[in-house]
Amino acid sequence: MANEDRYLGKLLDNRYEILEVIGTGGMAVVYKAICHRLNRPVAVKILKDEYASNDEFRRRFHTESHAVAMLSHPNIVSVYDVSNSENVEYIVMELIDGITLKQYMKKRGVLTWKEALHFSLQITKALSHAHSRGIIHRDIKPHNIMILRDSSVKVADFGIARLQSMQSDISYTKDAIGSVHYISPEQAKGESVDARTDIYSLGVVMYEMLTGRLPFEGDSPVSVAIQHISSIPLMPGELNPDIPERLEEITMKAMNPSLEERYQTINEMMDDLEEFRKNPQEVDHMSPSIVGDINPSREKSYDNGEQNRDMPKNVRERYTSSARPTGVKGELVKEEYIKKSKNSRRASVALGVFLVLAFIVGTFIFLWRFWLSDLFSKPETMTMPGFVGTKLEEILINPHYTERFNFSTTYEVSDEYEEGYVISQEPAEGRTVVKSDEKIDVKLVISRGTNYVIMPDLAGKDYRQAIIELEKLKLIVEKETVISETVEMGIVIKTIPEAGEELLPGSTVYLTVSAGPKINYVSVPKVTGSMLNAAIDALEEKNLSAGNISLVPSEAEIGTVLYQSVTEGTEVAEYTSVDLRVSGGPNMINASAQVGG
Repeated sequence: MANEDRYLGKLLDNRYEILEVIGTGGMAVVYKAICHRLNRPVAVKILKDEYASNDEFRRRFHTESHAVAMLSHPNIVSVYDVSNSENVEYIVMELIDGITLKQYMKKRGVLTWKEALHFSLQITKALSHAHSRGIIHRDIKPHNIMILRDSSVKVADFGIARLQSMQSDISYTKDAIGSVHYISPEQAKGESVDARTDIYSLGVVMYEMLTGRLPFEGDSPVSVAIQHISSIPLMPGELNPDIPERLEEITMKAMNPSLEERYQTINEMMDDLEEFRKNPQEVDHMSPSIVGDINPSREKSYDNGEQNRDMPKNVRERYTSSARPTGVKGELVKEEYIKKSKNSRRASVALGVFLVLAFIVGTFIFLWRFWLSDLFSKPETMTMPGFVGTKLEEILINPHYTERFNFSTTYEVSDEYEEGYVISQEPAEGRTVVKSDEKIDVKLVISRGTNYVIMPDLAGKDYRQAIIELEKLKLIVEKETVISETVEMGIVIKTIPEAGEELLPGSTVYLTVSAGPKINYVSVPKVTGSMLNAAIDALEEKNLSAGNISLVPSEAEIGTVLYQSVTEGTEVAEYTSVDLRVSGGPNMINASAQVGG
């Protein structure tokens, strides 16, 4: 039996049943499994034997995975559990119903710039969340980015990416060729990295989405790595003229080999992408130059003599000594003064008329360009297609629809349509709508079907068993704990709605659970000096929980608890959270998050 097949059918920790292999990487094998405690499908990533047998690597795997499990963001694949069973190191993750961005690009070829922008924005949001918690991915590439059926994006393999950077220094083997096309110059040189290395890799991913090719190719991983350090790729616009100039600039700034010239934070890049999304056609217009003084230059003092012969006659007449100065009215004869006054008034009136006409013409041109032209030109239109009676998931995976329409959905019970099919749409089928650069908003009403479930009788049962029963019925559970003198702690007192009522899947059920007759106090154990897993177990034995776990640089062994927020021996109420600081080794980047309770 192949190495990756020996886990099939196995039950890890009496909870996760391994069903099938769904992926294999350089370090781990990914399986589809079922969580029997919560009755839901999950993905289980198991380390390969050559890594699982290395104690140092296993320690780092455990610590890194706990840190990544603290991440919680809609664009990051969720990590549910980190554990080992019979010396098997594994991570339990959200099972994604979708394909990788690499598979999507192979299927579609060059993506439209709108698709690339849509995916890139979601990736920046995922990286922003991780970077804010001190976690760097280090291996951003299309293979680690999942595209779901609704076109949303989830970034995977945060913990594994850091561990891959630990397994060797900078030796490029055949196994590295998938990642070397996306590594930053500082990674290629074996230098220490920060969050800007993820920005560079995202720039390469954007380059590939927009052009359909990688910026650097080579016969070996080493040759590709050298190009990242010393070469400049072709501009994306040279390969695909349809790319907007601003989006090309953002891509190339992210890929700048100089750390100082690159985006300094992922939030800076996200802001530029968001601004471009809002104004994709905005162009900086330069104001026209103002014409200079039209009067002849008076830098020279002209009078009678040879100089004046070279000037035009009309100018020479104005500056010869025979011309009288006009600065003092008394020096002019009466007729000449009257004539000059009339000419001056005529010039003023003509100038005023000219300025008024220029204002009217300018105003008309402005109104025509930005408003009136739309009134007199026939807009480009299209006829709305029909979605009623079509399954929603078929609509959302059809690029012909997703590139033109922005769908929003609501759900209703229907006796006519099966669950998941469109009941109605707005705008209606056959309606004429105006085309625009933006997607057309379409509202779809989706059938919930008529598969009601019956609310079970849960009063008197342990609340954990009650939650399992309700989740099997696809109901959402909200739990409230109250003190009770008559009902044992952890037992369901009542439910809303009550037993026997008909409910739709997805409805919310409220459980009222007993907290027992009074609050119990326990003594906090000493966990400093212990390994993180042992510390968590010691707290849970006392009905306490680990609160904020901070990974900090330390010379102590990785995973060693250095500090606890509540001193040992202190009497506290049960279920109190105790914050911990844990050694991440001397080179660990700080990270913190909330776990437990």
